[in-house]
Order: sequence, then structure tokens, then C-alpha cells
Amino acid sequence: MWQGVYPAATTQFAADSSVDLDATQRVQTALVEDGVDGLVLLGTVGENNSLLPEEKRAVLRGAVEALGGKVPLITGVSELNTDRAVQYAKDAEAIGMTALMVLPAMVYVPTSEELFAHLKAVAEATSLPVMLYNNPPAYRVSIDFETLEKLADIPNVVAIKESAPDSRRITDVINRFGDRYTIMAGLDDVALEAMLLGASGWVSGLTSAFPQESVALIAAFERGDFEEARRIYRWFMPLLHLDSDPDLVQSIKLAEQIMGRGSERVRMPRLPLSGARRADVIAMVEKCAATRPTLTKAAA
Repeated sequence: MWQGVYPAATTQFAADSSVDLDATQRVQTALVEDGVDGLVLLGTVGENNSLLPEEKRAVLRGAVEALGGKVPLITGVSELNTDRAVQYAKDAEAIGMTALMVLPAMVYVPTSEELFAHLKAVAEATSLPVMLYNNPPAYRVSIDFETLEKLADIPNVVAIKESAPDSRRITDVINRFGDRYTIMAGLDDVALEAMLLGASGWVSGLTSAFPQESVALIAAFERGDFEEARRIYRWFMPLLHLDSDPDLVQSIKLAEQIMGRGSERVRMPRLPLSGARRADVIAMVEKCAATRPTLTKAAA
């Protein structure tokens, strides 16, 4: 757990906007076949908050059916209130998830006291290991050090997906808490920096479109081949920047479609990319596809 590459897998939709469970399973299975170390289901990229409660649970059951026992399966816990989050955590454990990625309650911006109470309630509702998801730009709240101090007393709160854009926070967390929390890189365009600073793995959005390169990047880092890691990272960076944009879900799913790995369909209120933005993303993906470092190195 908590090492290597964990793509934030997409949820696939049919033309009528219903969840396409077969296509979702195919996306998940293809990522595992390409060598990823685990999957994060129903995170931001998985459009968690656009799904109905039973749809979420159906996606989890489908993943267990397709991949149970092959790789760790982590689900996002992203609900409007604490009671719903607690129930979802219990259901996810019963369905067969390996771990949880717990977010603050959606929409409402909590105080530190409220944030701690929410995260504590969810963690104590399950025996599964919990990874906290810190993403201040997206969710308007930072999991502050006071909250982390109090959560340290809860044994199954074990990791942090760190998506703060300032990578200095990783060093600050390690200096303050030592090895109490395992840190996962959570923002694609500072992923290598996060690994250098002490993250043990990478929860990635663009891996959904280019899994082989993501796996090769982390493998190069882990064997100390920093020249190769930088080579892949520099090739990847134009796409990795998409992970920091508000329309990251649409961009990632469009990249998946171009690479023959899924559909760009998203559920409203999101809409597929259009106009100049769509053209720009297509051009970036096609350029990366034509210059893939795993292929160009093999040819050389």
C-alpha cells in the first residue's frame, strides 16, 4: 500500500449519461494490465459527487468483481454531510475496498474543529486504513497541522494525499510528524518534486491516459535513474499541468478518448471541452502521443 502509481480512475458514462459499468471495468482493468500499483475510485476524476448513492456502490462492486485481490482498491469518501460519509465508509468496507481516501464534507467550509470531527467520525466508522485528501484549491479547506495532531491518535488514519500546490508543505509535514503519516503525491505537475521530498507514491490523474509512462517515471525515480525520470517528466509536463485546472476531469477524459482508453463523456454540470480549449488539449495529447518516451527510447 501507498507505494508506486495509483491512477484516479474515471467513471465511464453511456450516451444517455447513465453509468456504464462494463466500460468502467474495462478502464480499470486496462490500467492494472499496464502496471499501475493500485486504483483510486470515485475521487475527483471519478466524478464522485455527480453520482447517486447506489451508482457509487455499483462502481465499487464492479471494481471488486473485476480486480478484487489483484491490486489495492481505494475509494474516495466525498459526501455532503458526516452521516452520509460514515455510511459510505461502512458500505465501502463491506463491498471489499482496501482503503479509503477521505475528503472534507462537500460544499460547507468547516472550522478546524468541524473538520476534525468529520474526519474522525469517518475514520472511526471503519477498520480500513484512511488516506486524508488535502486539496485546498479544490475544496477550500486545508487540513491544518492542529487537525493532523489530533488525528494522529486514530490508528487507521495512516496517509495523506497531498495536493497543496506549494510542495514545501510536504517537508513541513515530515518535519512535524516524522513517519506518522505516509505522504502520497496528489498534484500531477509537482509529482516528481513530491517524490524527491519524501512522498512514497503518486495518486495521478493523467495516468489514466498514459499509464505506461507514469509507471516508468516512478520506476526510474525508485531505482535512482534521475536523468530518465526527468526525461519522462519533462515530456509529460504539458499534460500534467491539466491536473491543476478546474476542467481537469474533462481534459483527462478527452485524453483517455484520444488514447483509445475511454470516453470523454462527463455528467452535468460538467460539459465536454469545446472551442479553443478543446483544440489546445487535443494538440497537447497528440503531441505527447507522437513522442512517447517509452516508445522513443525503445526505437533508439
